[in-house]
Amino acid sequence: QVHLVQSGGGLVQAGGSLRLSCTSSGRTLNNYAMGWFRQAPEKEREFVGSISGSGLTTSYGASMKGRITISRDNAKNTVYLQMNSLKDEDTALYYCAARTLAIVGVDAEEFEYWGPGTQVTVSS
Repeated sequence: QVHLVQSGGGLVQAGGSLRLSCTSSGRTLNNYAMGWFRQAPEKEREFVGSISGSGLTTSYGASMKGRITISRDNAKNTVYLQMNSLKDEDTALYYCAARTLAIVGVDAEEFEYWGPGTQVTVSS
């Protein structure tokens, strides 16, 4: 069973940085591709980025590309979302997700397991 646990959200000023973390309290994530999604109030869930099981391949959504880096430390069973140059419009609930295939995914439907979400609020 994959039970995802998230940490690292919070309040940050515009232009600042945050790093979100996602780990599993159950099965190892080493063979799972991982994704990050976000959802702002009254908006649809949006793809942020994804990383393959090996960590060698990443895919980023258009809205945050160039400002984020997704990485993973399989020894620590943890995936990271480093966000820089944050803007007001980045305020959202951020979710990590895992898929049983090791290749990156970009659609929410490709991911079987989801974390509870962590709030990121950017103030100007």
